[in-house]
Formats: sequence, structure tokens, C-alpha cells
Amino acid sequence: MKSPDTEREDRVPPGQKLTEKWPALHYGSVPKIDIAKWEFSIFGLVEAERKLSYQEFTALPQVQVFSDIHCVTGWSKLDNLWEGVASEQIRGLVRILPGAKFAMVHSAGGFSTNLSLDDFFQPDVLFALKHNSAPLTKEHGYPLRLVVPRLYFWKSAKWVSGVEFMAEDKRGFWESEGYHNHGDPWKEERYS
Repeated sequence: MKSPDTEREDRVPPGQKLTEKWPALHYGSVPKIDIAKWEFSIFGLVEAERKLSYQEFTALPQVQVFSDIHCVTGWSKLDNLWEGVASEQIRGLVRILPGAKFAMVHSAGGFSTNLSLDDFFQPDVLFALKHNSAPLTKEHGYPLRLVVPRLYFWKSAKWVSGVEFMAEDKRGFWESEGYHNHGDPWKEERYS
């Protein structure tokens, strides 16, 4: 599928510059992840929590999403092809309780990012395993990266380990450090 933002006449949001490269930006060092022990956890406001091994997660139905990405630091990279598991697949794995309104995506090293369920379940949001037909590199989030094309790229958490469903919104790692709680690049929602 094509992310709707790729259909815009001007695909570059205000304050952004195009890059052909894909810079790898992160806080601290790249975590070492033992894929044999890695698990994807679904918890919080769900009827029954669930954990999937890497093998179980990669056996889920996969999709391709064509999108642009926009970093809060000012660069944009167009024409990215992602492959992975649509966020919508989570609904088929657990029963999300009616009180859930937000998702917190958790990552290795204590990182997290918060999203409304409306943003989390958009058709172009996925848990990516590949970028442009190649497996993700460690610097770009291997083994699993959330991709939320409509928002600044810090919302596309790297090294994902699970998702928590919540009734109330709470700020993730970067949001707690002063980044905007929503992060729409078309509205320049960079910082709080």
C-alpha cells in the first residue's frame, strides 16, 4: 500500500530538507539483542497478555508499505519500501479492552513512544522487518522497528519489544524530554 502522504503534491513538510541517505540517529549505543531470547509482548488493557518469539512474529501475515519519512532534526527521505506486520494484526492476536485509548510502544534499553490508537491503527503503520527489500540493520532498529509514516520519525521506535495498551496517555522517552506529544511534521509539531 502507499502511505497517503506520498500522494501529496509537495511531499516535503515545512522546515525539512531532502536527503538520499538514511542517517542513523539514536541516544546511547545500539543495544545488543539476542534474537533467540527476543520476545514481542502485548500487554496492558487486553483480555489476556501475549508474547511472541521472533519466529512466531515473523510468521504473521506481512504487508508492504511505500512511504516517506521525516526526521525532527530536519531531513526527509522519500520513496521508502517497508515490509513487516501491519499494526492492525495486533487486533487479531489479543482482545483489546474497550477502555484502551492509547498505545505505548516499548523498545530495548527502556525507550518508548506513545500514540493514540487512531494513529497506531492507521492502515500504513507497521512493525517493519525490512527496508527497501533488505533486513533492517542494527543501527536502524533490527530486529523490529515501528513505522508511523504520518508522524516525525522518532515516533517510529527502533528495537521494538512490545506494545502496551492504556486508558490514559503518558509520554514516551523523547516526549518526556521535550519532544511534542503528537509529532505531525505537516504542522511542525517538533517540540512541546
